[in-house]
Amino acid sequence: MTEPIVVVGAALFDGGRLLAARRSAPAELAGRWELPGGKVETGEAPDAALVRELREELGVEVESGERVPGEWPLKPPYVLHVWTARLLPGSPAPKPLEDHDELRWLTADEIWRVNWLDQDVPAVRRTLAHLGFEGHQA
Repeated sequence: MTEPIVVVGAALFDGGRLLAARRSAPAELAGRWELPGGKVETGEAPDAALVRELREELGVEVESGERVPGEWPLKPPYVLHVWTARLLPGSPAPKPLEDHDELRWLTADEIWRVNWLDQDVPAVRRTLAHLGFEGHQA
């Protein structure tokens, strides 16, 4: 059995709001929402991958925080790990540059109003619980 490939997802919070990104590709995922992020490259630390992916996908500079406990299966051989992150002072506002066509900052009341990818739902739930983020449960 091959080792799973880690995909890092960002729990990027700003002023009590969580950033969600709507997929534009591939076709089977288009229109659904996810935590932004991407694959960890060979030899790359997961927290460094998170910083790189958010720079590439959203054009922002972030500082990675802590890993949220847990691992969520994606399409084999991928697994999702979630890390907290915050925008660095002076970073531009996030823009959908790659793989996404819309971004939303979601308040606690709005978290479950977007159509999350099925595999992201348990990761978002765990992240909110881990951080003590007050919000409605799906």
